[in-house]
Parts: sequence; C-alpha cells; structure tokens
Amino acid sequence: MSEWKKVKLGDICEIKSGKRLPKGSDFSSIPTEYKYIRARDIKNGIINDDELVYISEEVKQKISKYIVNTNDIVITIVGASIGDVAYVTSQFDGVNLTENAVRLTNFINHINSHYIFYILNSPDYYMLMQRIAGGAAQPKMGIYKVEAIEVTIPSLHIQDQVVAILSRYDSLIENYQKQIKLLEEAAQRLYKEWFVDLHFPDLHFPGHENTKIVDGVPEGWEKKTLGELISYVRGKSYSSNEISDEGCIMVNLKNIQAFGGYKRDAEKRFIGEYKPEQTLQKGDLVMGVTDMTQERRLVGHVALIPDFNEPATFSMDLIKIIPYSVPIIYLYCAMRYGGISKQISPLANGVNVLHLKPDAMMGTMMVIPRKDLIERFCPFVEEMTNKILKNQSQIRLLTEARDRLLPKLMSGEIDINAPKGQ
Repeated sequence: MSEWKKVKLGDICEIKSGKRLPKGSDFSSIPTEYKYIRARDIKNGIINDDELVYISEEVKQKISKYIVNTNDIVITIVGASIGDVAYVTSQFDGVNLTENAVRLTNFINHINSHYIFYILNSPDYYMLMQRIAGGAAQPKMGIYKVEAIEVTIPSLHIQDQVVAILSRYDSLIENYQKQIKLLEEAAQRLYKEWFVDLHFPDLHFPGHENTKIVDGVPEGWEKKTLGELISYVRGKSYSSNEISDEGCIMVNLKNIQAFGGYKRDAEKRFIGEYKPEQTLQKGDLVMGVTDMTQERRLVGHVALIPDFNEPATFSMDLIKIIPYSVPIIYLYCAMRYGGISKQISPLANGVNVLHLKPDAMMGTMMVIPRKDLIERFCPFVEEMTNKILKNQSQIRLLTEARDRLLPKLMSGEIDINAPKGQ
C-alpha cells in the first residue's frame, strides 16, 4: 500500500460542464447526425443509446465546445440522479452533453481514466456524491465539489492491472447485452412478419399464400377488445416502513424498461402482507399504470417476470395481466411489438404524474390470429425469451462478482504487485 496516495479529482484532470440547449431550441427523437446526451442517458456505468435525442446542425454549432471525448468520464450533478457515472467510449466521441452533467477530461499522465471511472462508479462514491450535493428542492453538485472529491490511487501499473481484470467482466456483460438486443429484435421481426401490416402483401405467416383478407384481416382471424381477452390484478399499496433489506421481492415501476421489457436489479424488498393473487411467478405479465416521463415511456408498457427462485409480489404502480385464452407470450408480443401498448399509453391522465385506469384500456381492439398460428408462433418466441432471461441472469451474476471484486482491488486487499522499477 506504500505506493497508494490520496488525491483530489481537480488535481488529476479537468472538470468541465455540459451546456443547456439555446433558448427556443429543442431536441428531437428523430435521428440526425448530431446526438445529445441527457442526464437520464447516464446510468449503470454507460451512456444508454437506446433513447438518445438529437439536435439540429444549427444548434450543434452554437454549443460545439460542450462535447465529450473518448476516455472521458461523465457524472450527473442535478436532481435525484446525482452521482450516476458513465465512461465515454469512442461511440460517443464529439457528442454534446447536457448542463445537468459534467465531464472529467484531460487526465494527467500517470492516471488511467478507466480506473478512476471504476472508483467513481462504486456504491460508496455514489452515496458520497448524493451526500455532498447541496440544495433541498433541487439538489446540485457544483464543479468545485466534484473537484474536491478525493480518491486513492496506486501506481499506473497497478491501475492498468485492475482495469484489465474488471474489463473482462464488462466485456462479458456487454456481449450478453448485445445478445439480448439481437434476440429482442428477432422476436419483434418475427411478430411483424406474421401478424402486422395486415393491409399489405408483406405477411409471411405459414399458409399466407392461400389466405384471403376479409374486412382488413386474414380470413379466420378475429378482432376483439382487451376486455374480452384479459382481466387484471392491481399491485400492492405499501408504506415506507414495509420496505426493508429483507422480505420478499417487490417488483415495481423501475423494473419496466422504457417502452417495454424487464429491467433487473431495481426490485425492492417487502416485509408486509399481500393477497395470493398479488403473487408473481416466472412468465407472468405486468404493465405499468403510472409514469413521470413526458414521453410516456412506462405507462401502458409491459414486461415478463423472470425466475426469482423466491416469493415475489408487485407494487401499486403495476397491474398483473391475466389472459382468458390467448397465451401470455402472444399478448406480450402484441403489446410490445404490435403497437397495443402505444394505443394504451395515451389513455393515462395527469399533470406531473400520469395515471392509467386499467378499465380505460379494455375497449382497445386487438387482432387475434387463428389458434393454429398462435400455437406455431409462441414456441419460437418463448425460446428467444428464455434465452433473454438466461442472459439477464448471467449479467446479474457477472455484475455481482465484479462489484464484490471492485472494493478489494481498489483497497489493495487483493495484492497486485507492480514489477520492480515501477
């Protein structure tokens, strides 16, 4: 440990702010050449490119200095998300950054910025940044506070060794994430090929060549309302003293990915009581019924429950959907890939928080293919979904292993000896 020393961030790099869009300008979800990173895009150590927004060339020129570069570190500094950290890869080189985040750049010679990222992305430093942020209504961590954060660093050789070890875990996690994305794209493509674009000769379900289109749908298919197809169970209302480090798993709104899909590691622990019908099992389908995003990313959108191998329930921000006859996996695909969730989402009302009354969606129409087609379709998607869930489990195990290893490497508990002369 003799080589380890404590330094302030301001002494080992430059810390620069992002930039608010010029007055009268706005970003767009329609892709242009110029991306814009918001605070919400910085999460879990990465910049999430699934929901990036874009700016015009004119706006880009006005804020051209406020960009990130490869090997920078970005940290959110405003609001509830203070302390979220991401490492900038070459994919985001030259992309503009929000004023609600700062970037650490131009590190001095004997510092590996990736090593500093691992320190700052740890739970201890997340809590530290939450603690030092000032302000009650709108907490903010100014640049001077970021500059004053202290980190303990070893020699550059040891930094490089630690990064090499931890990067192996990150590479495996990234590979599993890529597989998940490909599987979801394949499931979506299969659903659309079989069941979407009913007014065009693009359907490729088995037997499509000899099937007539009658009243806008293939012969033998039906149009039904959700009320004819499903019922639902409301989630559990709870108080703060029922949330604990122990108890059963409670799935909540944070477990819904933006626009559908399940997000692991956002579950809570619940020590209260709940009804038998509020139990969750692998393969159950849940839907978000509240939302605080203007884009309605969560309300009306659905997720399939993974295998927890222990009891689980769900919060009042969700409902569990129970089909009468149509398989759950088909409902999931229809809602997520067939546009049903997009029809349901606008039915939510509210000013700051959107609320969906489940009964309001029951008149939504859904096309139901012939039973034999559904029975042929579901096994393909079930196989893809099971692979996705397995990959998510692998990601969780790798993340836990990496996070257990991280403090031991950072503290020197696991000795990585530098060669002589270093």
